[in-house]
Amino acid sequence: MSDKSREIANLRKSYERDELDETASAADPLRQFEHWFQQALSAELPEPNAMTVATVAADGRPSTRVVLIKGYDARGIVWYTNYDSRKGRELAGNPFAALQFHWVELERVVRIEGRVEKVSAEESDAYFQSRPLDSRIGAWASQQSQVIESRAVLVANAARYGAQFLLQPPRPPHWGGFRLVPDRWEFWQGRKSRLHDRLRYRLEAGQWVRERLAP
Repeated sequence: MSDKSREIANLRKSYERDELDETASAADPLRQFEHWFQQALSAELPEPNAMTVATVAADGRPSTRVVLIKGYDARGIVWYTNYDSRKGRELAGNPFAALQFHWVELERVVRIEGRVEKVSAEESDAYFQSRPLDSRIGAWASQQSQVIESRAVLVANAARYGAQFLLQPPRPPHWGGFRLVPDRWEFWQGRKSRLHDRLRYRLEAGQWVRERLAP
């Protein structure tokens, strides 16, 4: 083993900030998520709204990327993107995904799985209009996940669409929201000696079943 590999292998941390107990957790996973999410916001963590989205292509090859959660309620977890992007194309062919929040400073992870659907055009329109102007122009300028010759292509596209739409760019037809409708949640709290707390919620006959998993 090289010195560099040995240094990596020796990286360790003892998790001792908190615990996750069945008696202190919510019976509804959405309420538990809301509680942890609000704690992450209150702790002023760097980008507490960042989450990893995992999708699977038709050939079975998985891929991940980081996006920002833009809403959650009883219907599910919402984010916005280019529908023609890699994730958009993969979700069109296989409408299931997994999400993960990792709040390092709180020693917590939330994992969410379920079916994905597009949000309504009205929801996408409303959120699009709330974005800064540069971001709205950027949605037109970027052919997300497509090969381009250089950054100059993006800059030129932004200038062209900025001149075309001025202060009122409409929502591009290829851009909008996705909603993951959860059927499985997992809440992970780091604990000492790698005896971590893991509570899983799974949907069974319309009811949430909470169970503890071995770390």
